[in-house]
Amino acid sequence: MKKFLKIVISAFALLIVGLLGFGAKGYYDATTDADDLSARANILLASQLGGASLGPERLRQLLAVQDPQFEQHGGVDLTTPGAGLTTISQSLAKRVGFENFTPGIGKVRQTGYALGLERELSKDQIMALWLDTLEMGRGPGGWVTGFHRMSEAVFGAHPHELDDHEYLSLLAVIIAPGRYQIGSDDDALVDRTVRIGRLVSGKCAPIDNSDVWLEGCS
Repeated sequence: MKKFLKIVISAFALLIVGLLGFGAKGYYDATTDADDLSARANILLASQLGGASLGPERLRQLLAVQDPQFEQHGGVDLTTPGAGLTTISQSLAKRVGFENFTPGIGKVRQTGYALGLERELSKDQIMALWLDTLEMGRGPGGWVTGFHRMSEAVFGAHPHELDDHEYLSLLAVIIAPGRYQIGSDDDALVDRTVRIGRLVSGKCAPIDNSDVWLEGCS
């Protein structure tokens, strides 16, 4: 029995070491990629394609839906209501740090990469890259990547120029771009847009950290 326990403990210890090493690899890769990512982000910021271009109120609304503690956390947030298990930094890490992301063990490297991004890039740079790489679903001319590009493709205007419903529908698409059809009579999209509207106006709140679908605002 003692021998069996030793084997189990040793195997568990090796697993922990392996996971830590995989996370550290992600962190190292982020620091290696940082110069290129920073340069790319700076071009976006200079082109008014960062978070600040949305305006203070609309940036607040985006963060309320996607990552309420983005400005405060260091890449990970497992407690804030509605935040879910993936921060904006982790979401960006998935798209710029992987050729093919696989769930499970990939989440460990993703988190390490996100921590590296937070160490090397500013919040403004991370936000600009995230907005630019967002999968936004199908627009009039096909699949669209990029928050600002989807706004232009569907509404013919920059996000800060949209009316409230149009802007909130852009936010609604982010969680499931393959499921919603923006710019059409999509009842599911309308329902999520209404929930987001209630959230950002302070009329409701997510139930807990996992309530990314805003059941607390239904």
